[in-house]
Amino acid sequence: MIQISEIELLRGGKALLKNASATLFPEHKVGLVGANGCGKSTLFGLLKSELQLDAGNCSIPKDWSIASVKQETPALEISAIDYVLQGHPEYYAMRIALREAEKNNDGDTQAKVHIQLENIKGYSIESTAGELLHGLGFANNLIENPVSSFSGGWRMRLNLAQALIRDADLLLLDEPTNHLDLDAVYWLERFLRAYTGTLVLISHDREFLDAVVDQIWHVDKQLINVYKGNYSQFERQKAERLLQQQAMFDKQQDQIAHLEQFITRFKAKASKAKQAQSRVKALERMEKLAPAHADSPFNFEFAEPKALPNPLMTIDKAKAGYGDVTILNNIELNLVPGSRIALLGRNGAGKSTLIKLLSGDLEPQAGEVVQHHGLNIGYFAQHQLESLDLKASAIMHLQRLDPKATEQSLRDFLGGFAFIGDKALEPVAPFSGGEKARLVLAMLVYQKPNLLLLDEPTNHLDLEMRHALVMALQGFEGAMVTVSHDRHMLKNTADEFYLVDDGKVTQFGYDLDAYYQWLLNANKEAVKAQQSDEPKANPGVNRKEQKRLEAEFRKATQPLKKQIEKLEKQLDKFTAELSEVEVTLGDNELYNDDNKAKLKELLAKQATLTPKLNDVEEELLMALEEMEEKEQAFADELAQ
Repeated sequence: MIQISEIELLRGGKALLKNASATLFPEHKVGLVGANGCGKSTLFGLLKSELQLDAGNCSIPKDWSIASVKQETPALEISAIDYVLQGHPEYYAMRIALREAEKNNDGDTQAKVHIQLENIKGYSIESTAGELLHGLGFANNLIENPVSSFSGGWRMRLNLAQALIRDADLLLLDEPTNHLDLDAVYWLERFLRAYTGTLVLISHDREFLDAVVDQIWHVDKQLINVYKGNYSQFERQKAERLLQQQAMFDKQQDQIAHLEQFITRFKAKASKAKQAQSRVKALERMEKLAPAHADSPFNFEFAEPKALPNPLMTIDKAKAGYGDVTILNNIELNLVPGSRIALLGRNGAGKSTLIKLLSGDLEPQAGEVVQHHGLNIGYFAQHQLESLDLKASAIMHLQRLDPKATEQSLRDFLGGFAFIGDKALEPVAPFSGGEKARLVLAMLVYQKPNLLLLDEPTNHLDLEMRHALVMALQGFEGAMVTVSHDRHMLKNTADEFYLVDDGKVTQFGYDLDAYYQWLLNANKEAVKAQQSDEPKANPGVNRKEQKRLEAEFRKATQPLKKQIEKLEKQLDKFTAELSEVEVTLGDNELYNDDNKAKLKELLAKQATLTPKLNDVEEELLMALEEMEEKEQAFADELAQ
C-alpha cells in the first residue's frame, strides 16, 4: 500500500498540501477531486516520484510498477501499434532482441527469448494492443499508420493506450476522457472496472467517476479528505453537512425553484410530456446534490433572448460533407424554441459535420438550410479556444462585443465565471485550457443567443463549472443542439436524442441508456457481418455431427447461462432497492434533526447497496463476455 503521512507540498512559495494524510490500498480505485489549482496534479507528480516533499513522508512499495499517460507525443514515424507496445518496456525489449537473434540466426538466444515471452504472456500482448486501439476508436486500417499522421487528440488516445497496455500495480489517469467520444468513454469505463491494479483517477466526468471508483479523495483546504463510495455518494455526504447551514440551504431552494418553473411550464403540454419527465428526474437529483455546490465560485444564467422566432431554423432534404465527399444525406430538422437535442453516434459518423452545417460554417451540398429572421446562434467548439486574442484580457473580449457596456457591469458578469479582481484584466495567453473555455462560454452567454450549438462544451471544465453550466442550460429559453461525451450533462439538459449513423440523422428517442445497448448490438452485428464474409463451412459436413456438437455446446454452457440469469435478477433487485433509497433521500424533511437516525440508516443502506450493484454489474459483464467468447469459439469450430 501507499502511505501518505503529514505531507507538505509547496509550489511557488504557496502550500498546496499541508499536514495531509491518506492511505492507498492495493486494488482500490480512487477518484481524486478538488478545485482547479488545489494540488491534484502535484499529488500525481509525488506518486510518480517526480516531486520532492517539503515535509512529511510518502511511502510507495519499491516493487510497484507505475503507469501514467504522457502529456506530449512527438511526431514519430513508427506505427501506432508499435508506439502502444512501447508502453510495455519488458515486452518491447524482448521483441527487439528476438528480431536481432533471428537476423543473426542465433538459435540459443531465440530459445531464451521465447521462454521469457511465455513467462510474461507476451504472445497475447500485440493482440491486446489492437484491442486497446480499437476500443479507443482506431479503425483497423489506421493502426499501422505512423504516429505523425494523427492529430493531437488522437495522439493523446495513443498515449492512453500506451499506459493501459501494461498491467501496472498503480495506474494514474489525469482526465482520460477529455479527448474521447462517448463510445470510447463507455469502453474505457468497462476496461477500468475490470482493471485489477490500483487506480487513481482525476476526472471531471461525474458519471465516469460513479461507474469506476470506490473511494473519493477530496483535496480541500490543503488536506486530503477521504470518502467511501463513488462521486455521487461523496456529494451526498458533503451535501448533508452543508445542509446544516441555512444560507446554503436557501441557495439550494432557489436552484430547485428554477427547475420547477420548467416542469410547471411544460408538463401540461402533451407534446412535452416525455421531455418534462427528464426535468422531474433532474429535480430529484438536484434536491440531493445542489447543496454540495453551494460554495461554487460560478454563478451565471442565460438571459432571455431578444427574440424567439418559431421556428428558429429549418433543414429540408439537405446533404452535408466536404468537397465531393458527402457525409450526411437527406437531413430533416425543425428547430423551435424549447428544442433540446443531443446528437449520438460513433466517432466519424458526422455529428460535428451536422453542427457545422447548423452554424453556417458549412454550406449544404444540396437541399435547404433556412435561418429564420431573428435567429441568434451561440456556437461553442474547441477551435474557438485557439481563436482567442492572447494579448487581450477577458474584459477586453467582452468590450469588443459591447463597446457601450461599463467596466463594472462587465466585471460583475465575468465574476459569475470566476474571473475575479485582476484576473479579468490579465492577458489570456497564460490562461489554462479550463479558463479559456470559461471565457468562450462567457462570451457566448453574453450575446443572449436563442439557438445554442455546443460541440463538446465540457472539455477542460472542472466539476463545479460543469454543474453551473448544466444549471444555466436548464433555464435556457431557446433551442439547443449538443454533442458531448458528458452523460450527466446530456441526461440533465437534453429532451430527445438523434442518432447520426450510416449517413443519416434519425430520431432516437428520449433515453440515453438505450444508446449503450444500441452500441453493443451494433458491435455484435459488425462481428456477424465479418463472419459472413469469411469462407463458409463445408456444405458436406455431416448434419448429424453438427447437431451432436450443438447439443454438447448447450450442455457445456448451461451453467454459465444459469449464472447470467441469476446475475440479471440480482441486478434488477439491487437497482430497484437502490432507486427506492435514493428517492427517499430526495425528501428534504429527512435532513431535519429529528430524522437523523433514519437518514443514517438510509445512507448506510445506500453505501451497502452501491458496491453490491457495481460488483454484480461487473460479474454480469464478465459472464456475458465469456459467453460471447464461447459462442465465437463454437462458431469457429463449426466453420472448420
